[in-house]
This record gives sequence, structure tokens and C-alpha cells, in this order.
Amino acid sequence: MSFLKTLFWIVVAVIVALFCFNNWTVVGVNLWNGLILETKLPVLLGFFFLLGLLPPLLLWQAARYRLRRHERIDASLTTPPLSPATEPMGPAGPITTVPPGGA
Repeated sequence: MSFLKTLFWIVVAVIVALFCFNNWTVVGVNLWNGLILETKLPVLLGFFFLLGLLPPLLLWQAARYRLRRHERIDASLTTPPLSPATEPMGPAGPITTVPPGGA
């Protein structure tokens, strides 16, 4: 399974590298007040990909945090309280031990 995962990421990396090589051209982006940003196309696409990935990533992290917090709260509510240490009971009462060498 690890081999297939590695092969998949190698194929993705080759496709991205070919895309970048074939589209390494300067593009101008009109911003505001006549300001123009000139950058390479793959850099621009990578920036906006990461910008679009940010909100779902933050939502996913918030959901994970919430679920972990609820699991900790549920675990603390469902565990029985610890009982105090009790002496073992025999048929005639508590079992007492006599230290070696007599009492």
C-alpha cells in the first residue's frame, strides 16, 4: 500500500512539474488604482490554491478540536469515581498480616 501511495505522489509531482514548465509565462493581474502585479502563472495558481484551501482546513481543525474536547468530557463523566483502598476481607473480618519475626 505504501508503494501505491508513493507512486501516486510521484505522478502528481510530475504532472505539476510539467504544468509549471509549459505555463511559465508572465501574467499581469490588475489590482486597484492602476496597480498591476506581474507574476508567473504557476506561482499565481499555487497562491490561490493555498488561499482556497485555508478555510476548509481551519474548519476541519476546529471540528477535530471540538470532537476531542467532547470525548474528554464524555470520558470524565462516564468513568466511575475511584473507591478508597479497602483491606481484603476474609471470612472472619479483615485479613491482617504479621510481620516476620513476630508481633
